[in-house]
Amino acid sequence: MLRAESTANRNQEERGPFLFILSTLVSALIASTLAACGYQFRLEGAGPTIGGTPVSTSQEPPPRLIIRTLINSSFEPNLEMRYTNYFRDEFSTGSGAQVVPDSGAADLVLTGQILSVTVPTLSFSQTQTFESRVEVVVSVRVEDVRSRKAVWTQIAKGASELFVTSDLQFNRALQNRATEQAGRFVAADLAARFLLQLETGGLTKQASTPASVSH
Repeated sequence: MLRAESTANRNQEERGPFLFILSTLVSALIASTLAACGYQFRLEGAGPTIGGTPVSTSQEPPPRLIIRTLINSSFEPNLEMRYTNYFRDEFSTGSGAQVVPDSGAADLVLTGQILSVTVPTLSFSQTQTFESRVEVVVSVRVEDVRSRKAVWTQIAKGASELFVTSDLQFNRALQNRATEQAGRFVAADLAARFLLQLETGGLTKQASTPASVSH
């Protein structure tokens, strides 16, 4: 009985190194298989990431942008300050720039013009208009403060529909609301386009291009 137990213990001790070697080989085989399949394990930043490279973030501060009061060249009165405020709100949150007051230090200056406000009819009968649309066209120009060179120009159009009733005073209130909404659409659209231009380096390219000299 004692001889059988000693033989079993000796066999278990002899199998110990073999099992350790076998386990090591299996682990190495799994690691090589994962590497061949394209899985990469790296420790970066706050925690590990699997595969691919981390998205790089720009360390440059956002450009400081002054937005001047827009010029109202349309036949619709009292739009310049409202539209300017829409632009400052939208560019503060969606353009990638830091909007600063007129008296602050800035890298860029935005000027703009409300070109037109029209109210075409969408649906009507022989005696009554049922639905109209307010269409607003705005042009903007962004200049580099140091070089005083235009780095970005754009024309955008915004529109908002309204239903027409038999109450003229109420119709005017609806038209004013649609005009405000169209202005917000224009401001949001231009802020998004400015952000795209900023992220793709378009503003930097324009600023670094030497001005042409006419003879």
